[in-house]
Amino acid sequence: MREYLPILIVGGIIGTFALIFLIAYIALIKRGTEEDDRERKMADSVIIRRLLQYAKPYWKSFVGVFFIMLFSIAYDLISPLLMGHIQEIIKEDFAYSYLLSIVAVYAGILIVSLICTYFQAMILQKTGQKILSQIRLDTFTHIEKLSHEQLNNIPVGKLVTRVTNDPNNISYLFTNILVTLAKNALVVVGIVGAMLTVNYALTLMVLCFVPFVVLFTVVFRRFSRRAHRRVSNTTTDINTYLSENLSGMKVTQVFNQEDNKMENFLVRSKNLQKAKYNRLFVFGIFRPMVYMLYISSVMCLFYLGAKGYLENISFMGQTISSEVVVIFYGYVSRFFNPIQTLAEQFDMLQRSFAGAEKVFTILDMVPQVVDEEDAIELETIRGEIEFKDVWFAYKPDEWVLKGVSFHVSPKQTVAFVGSTGSGKTTILSLICRNYDIQKGQILIDGIDIKKIKIASLRRHFGQMLQDVFLFAGDIRSNILLHSEGISDEQVMEVCRYVNADSFINKLENGLDEVVRERGNNFSAGQRQLLSFARTIIHKPSVMILDEATANIDTETEILIQDSLEKMKNIGTMLIVAHRLSTIQHADNIILLSKGEIVEQGNHQELLKQKGKYYHLYTLQYTKQQLQNS
Repeated sequence: MREYLPILIVGGIIGTFALIFLIAYIALIKRGTEEDDRERKMADSVIIRRLLQYAKPYWKSFVGVFFIMLFSIAYDLISPLLMGHIQEIIKEDFAYSYLLSIVAVYAGILIVSLICTYFQAMILQKTGQKILSQIRLDTFTHIEKLSHEQLNNIPVGKLVTRVTNDPNNISYLFTNILVTLAKNALVVVGIVGAMLTVNYALTLMVLCFVPFVVLFTVVFRRFSRRAHRRVSNTTTDINTYLSENLSGMKVTQVFNQEDNKMENFLVRSKNLQKAKYNRLFVFGIFRPMVYMLYISSVMCLFYLGAKGYLENISFMGQTISSEVVVIFYGYVSRFFNPIQTLAEQFDMLQRSFAGAEKVFTILDMVPQVVDEEDAIELETIRGEIEFKDVWFAYKPDEWVLKGVSFHVSPKQTVAFVGSTGSGKTTILSLICRNYDIQKGQILIDGIDIKKIKIASLRRHFGQMLQDVFLFAGDIRSNILLHSEGISDEQVMEVCRYVNADSFINKLENGLDEVVRERGNNFSAGQRQLLSFARTIIHKPSVMILDEATANIDTETEILIQDSLEKMKNIGTMLIVAHRLSTIQHADNIILLSKGEIVEQGNHQELLKQKGKYYHLYTLQYTKQQLQNS
């Protein structure tokens, strides 16, 4: 028994570490955290099954990689046998030429293995990038389908992370992890089989370490997944903060809040740093533990081999020669090398799973506003709009519209006025089905808008908002929005129609003039005129203007008013305006208060009633007279 004492000591040390890991694992499961409870936990099998759906179209590439991989595995299985054979012939008289032939065979197998590894990596990288592009496309396309309410509830930085960072993490799965794991599994199985044919007793000794490898891997999986979730969450948090505050940097500077914003950013940055340190700590423990098992198995191998060789005794009825020790040393190294590599692979695997879980969280969001099964396409519309007892609330029981009913005839101009929060902008959003109403009915040309395909419905609407959004690019691309088949002459004709040519012709590059982010190199009035051109060129049947004339200088307002008069001839026009002077020529003016229609009629009719509209108009007129004086 004393002769096996060193092996027992090694077993005791490994058992102690295993017990510590097991206690930590149980404590983690029992403790849990509120953060973990809030996290959506998706089973690994579910994630893999869903990800494999993306790999399915490229199955031929993966099959090809599998066969290439078999050639590279041959090196791991054959090379220890060749080394053992060299050890065997060295002990005896041997021909130098025979030794060179064995070395040549060894070198040949190595070269084939390297070539196979190169082609394997190239195929996987190309295939992985195709899959990555598809995941990004699906995620972005799904985000486009989400309703306005859903988009309002998700920070922009979070969506950016889901489309960029998270798919990058998933790419490791297809370019490296799956094939490497499969290769390592085959290598381990092949090595165990080879070792059994050489010496089953030493093989059993090596396999005694496998349960500890499994235990450490299970524990690492739990801690690693949790660590990766925290890194993903803190990365999302810092991206969200940056997205918001970089966009609002001017406000921060105006109110001299740079130091406060920097402190808030520093807190989030430190949280990300802490999360990454935690992930490194988990990873830094697992690999040394596996390496300890490898070294322990080598020590046991050398101890038993040396003892058997020197004292000429057998172990479990099997003799141990020097060549057996050489062969087993090579096999043990190759047996634990995939398991050691598994630490890095498992780290990347958990990162991929954490990223996939986040992406699938977005993909599993069901759009709140969708086409009904029997929805129809509308090739053309006349522009007749009717609200029938419409009730709507952004939040349950907090009604923004209460039984609103009105009718708009084709090519009629209707204006909505009222105080802030009265429901004016909400009405315009509902017509385009940015939200779905809770009660009532909205009709376009006598057809319920829920029976019309959303894309078909919105194609006939042109929206001009107070806060015009221009994309980085040039003037032409912002007007066309990448529509094809429209010439520059047609673009300029539309620009002349809405008076946008008044400033475009003065620009050095005309339609090719660079538009910086959000169009901040143009004035508010110029951006609004470009918005008008963008709307008109797509030939809408219904035009929506939401405070389109607000915050505009007097000179530009004259141009815009002239543009509006021209656009009235195109189709139905719906206007929301605080300046009552801009809507005097509307066919119908609807005054809203607290989500209800209190007055409606044309300008003269409402003035005669001397109701709320009369008082609003009198106040604005008096204020304007005082400003002019």
